[in-house]
Amino acid sequence: MSSFDGKKLLIVDDDPDMITALQTVLDGSGAEVVTAVDGNAALQQAHDFDPDLVVLDAMLPKRSGFLVLEKLKTDGKKKGGRPFVIMITGNAGKRHQVWAESLGVDGYLNKPFRMERLVERMEELLESN
Repeated sequence: MSSFDGKKLLIVDDDPDMITALQTVLDGSGAEVVTAVDGNAALQQAHDFDPDLVVLDAMLPKRSGFLVLEKLKTDGKKKGGRPFVIMITGNAGKRHQVWAESLGVDGYLNKPFRMERLVERMEELLESN
């Protein structure tokens, strides 16, 4: 997992089990990891921490993941630039995926997903930068 060395990752999910699972997978990866459990906290962390990549749940309290994604991708950042955003969601509908893609999401995974799939996508994005 050398592609994570020195990278800053923000994990945003209101499910503590998902946050714990991701932190466990990334432990020892060389990345600096911070977390947020709602949309407002996510934006604050993104502002303060300036992450390279955000793993973002679509359905969050206080502010949806879609509104967080829109803010992250429009605040003076070019489409496809950092922070990279991978959205994860329990909603299987294609409409949400199309919406996320229109906002500039860099990856989209439906829950449940294999953790390796998420890590592979994170590596691809971080190595492309």
